[in-house]
Amino acid sequence: MKIKGRVLMSVFISFVVVALVGCGANNSKAGNESSAEKIKFASDASYAPMEYMDTDKIKGFDIDFIKAVMEEAGIDYGVTNTGWETMLQSVKQGTEYQAGLSSVSITDERKETYDYSIPYFESTNMIMVKEGSDIKNALDLKDKVVAIQGATTADDLMSGIMGVDNPNLKRFDSNAVALMELNGGGADAVVADIAIVREYMKNNPKQKLVGIVDTENFGAEYYGILYPKGSELKAKLDPAIKKVLENGKYTEIYKTWFGEEPNLDSLLNAK
Repeated sequence: MKIKGRVLMSVFISFVVVALVGCGANNSKAGNESSAEKIKFASDASYAPMEYMDTDKIKGFDIDFIKAVMEEAGIDYGVTNTGWETMLQSVKQGTEYQAGLSSVSITDERKETYDYSIPYFESTNMIMVKEGSDIKNALDLKDKVVAIQGATTADDLMSGIMGVDNPNLKRFDSNAVALMELNGGGADAVVADIAIVREYMKNNPKQKLVGIVDTENFGAEYYGILYPKGSELKAKLDPAIKKVLENGKYTEIYKTWFGEEPNLDSLLNAK
């Protein structure tokens, strides 16, 4: 009887285990079939007011913009602060992060490595100096000490003016550190995106800073969402971006952050 009982018990336990494994497999399969698509965006959240950390949350124009776009597209998403270089590398690989959202200027050089969304923001680089500086335009920077964030369009522009290996061209991991270099007397000027420079000057009025726009040497730039080469996301999100640009939502977000109307004609006709 004990032997039979053990056999029966073994059969019973085996049946229960098989049943549980079967249930687990079914639940897993059902979960995979019903799980919604989620896109992970990498960002360098040090570009106030475009994207910045507020305690443990990322805020900014780009964050409000992508929320409107993803709602329009009906796709779940998340944005993670990774830093600039990490964002560029991880998006190129396209595994952990499927897109980059960080005031990324659309350039021909980057197009060789990445795909972009349609343009969603018009910008230009701006020079920031201390009050009383003799710097009046970009060419005046040639023999000065200039702080920039590396691997940006400011880096490209100033490398062209000063020379890529010029020791007076100081490259930093973020614009925040470049701005601190000027404030601490380690640089004569900072070159960065106009929205970042204006926000910094607005928040630091006691530093007596001056912003210089040089449209002759610094042309218009357009930001786009960054994708790995061959990403299917461009086809999914471009129509949503266009809709947000045209339906008034973009203008509402833009006015909230910048207090003025965007140049929609320029954006919609940019390539």
